[in-house]
Amino acid sequence: MRPRFTLAGNPSVLWALLVLAIFTLGVTVLAEGVGAGVISTSFVKTLGKTLCLCLAAVAMDVVWGYCGILSLGHMAFFGIGGYAIGQWLMTARTTDIVAQNLAGQPLPPTPRELEQAVASQIFGVVGAEDFPWIWAFSDSLALQLLMVVLVPGLLAGLFGWLAFRSRVTGVYLSILTQGMTLALSLWLFQNDSGLRGNNGLSGLQNIPGLDQWGQDAISIGFFWASALALALGYLLFAWLTSGRRGAVIRAIRDDEARVRFLGYGVEGTKLLVFTLTAVVAAIAGALYYPQAGIINPGEVAPLASIYLAVWVAIGGRGRLYGAALGAALVSLMSSWFTGGGAPDIPLGVYTIRWTDWWTVLLGLTFVAVTLLAPKGLGGLFDLVPRRANRQGDWGPDDGAWRSEEGQP
Repeated sequence: MRPRFTLAGNPSVLWALLVLAIFTLGVTVLAEGVGAGVISTSFVKTLGKTLCLCLAAVAMDVVWGYCGILSLGHMAFFGIGGYAIGQWLMTARTTDIVAQNLAGQPLPPTPRELEQAVASQIFGVVGAEDFPWIWAFSDSLALQLLMVVLVPGLLAGLFGWLAFRSRVTGVYLSILTQGMTLALSLWLFQNDSGLRGNNGLSGLQNIPGLDQWGQDAISIGFFWASALALALGYLLFAWLTSGRRGAVIRAIRDDEARVRFLGYGVEGTKLLVFTLTAVVAAIAGALYYPQAGIINPGEVAPLASIYLAVWVAIGGRGRLYGAALGAALVSLMSSWFTGGGAPDIPLGVYTIRWTDWWTVLLGLTFVAVTLLAPKGLGGLFDLVPRRANRQGDWGPDDGAWRSEEGQP
């Protein structure tokens, strides 16, 4: 009988949480407005966004590295979470601004006049003057937070139910997830989608009711929220992929037909993993975009989901800490290379500008890792000596204690 999931029995989980805690405290102590002022507010936001991307990568690792479903659509759920919270942020913030502007009139505006003025301010850029139906709950934070979970959960559940009951697997399932993402992004690009088309939602960094707080304090608040979400998500997925339940998930990845023959509910397990990871990705997106300040349809395009898969592959598929490591490394390197931090390299007849060559470098890194280190960066931890009687972290791949996985 397999041991129950405990932190003591899963040292990799304990170490990951410890590193995250030390990192969070260190950034807080060094941040502007709260600590010593060594780390700028903009970089604190970058680190907070990186933690959100780590959470999305961990979710992607569970659905791909553990369950074997190469989803090329999980960044779509990430974007849905951003749009859901962005609707409330834009509505509440615009309502405050419009109400202040109308306060000096001899007669106070009626609720209907205020609503029309807010709608005109938000949707005038796409030639509309009324709130679309999709904004029905945008004036309620509680309902929009509920939408962060419900909308991606229902979409993933419906898609997964249709795909898994039809037993679509492999590359065909990946193409379907990419098609779903493409359809969503093309719909969002339309002005009549109700989400401002190509303009997207902007000004999300201005949190209603916190005008007395500076961006330095708000950035720390979101940084802590992102760290907490990553810690809880990591614990959730570590529990999900442990014990007998985790063995069934990995068995589906390795030989789905045999698992079905043994009497396990393959379709139900895949649907649970797919839906749960989609919801967690949406929560990560809801925390990411208030720190980014803007979201547009390009954020949910298929390329974004491909990048997510690349991060997981570089970090090490089938290892939760590997996925987080890959996402953090690539995200920070991307910010450095594309933000002007990396110096240009003059070659006489041509100058390498990293803002143009970063994606090429990322592609070459992916190819190199695939060919030379298929376990990813997380595979480096296999070089660390381990106890012979190790009980926890039943990861897949070579050196991940497959002999123990086969024991009753």
